[in-house]
Amino acid sequence: MKPKRNGALREAWIICFILGLIMLNYPFIHIFNKTTQLLGIPLLVLYLLLGWPLSILVIHLFSKYLDRKRGGDGEPPR
Repeated sequence: MKPKRNGALREAWIICFILGLIMLNYPFIHIFNKTTQLLGIPLLVLYLLLGWPLSILVIHLFSKYLDRKRGGDGEPPR
């Protein structure tokens, strides 16, 4: 049962990594690369300034959830 948990955890981190790569790749960068400005900030810059910390927050919350699920001390449950 333990290897199955590690496999699911590994898959979740790989998904987070791939979503981060997609967020910083051509289709999304092209969508936000407009001359439009919001509050005087170009849309692409705003996307990067908000998207990067948001992705870090999602990973942080995911880590906190896993830590709570394991028991809070970083050790796997027995």
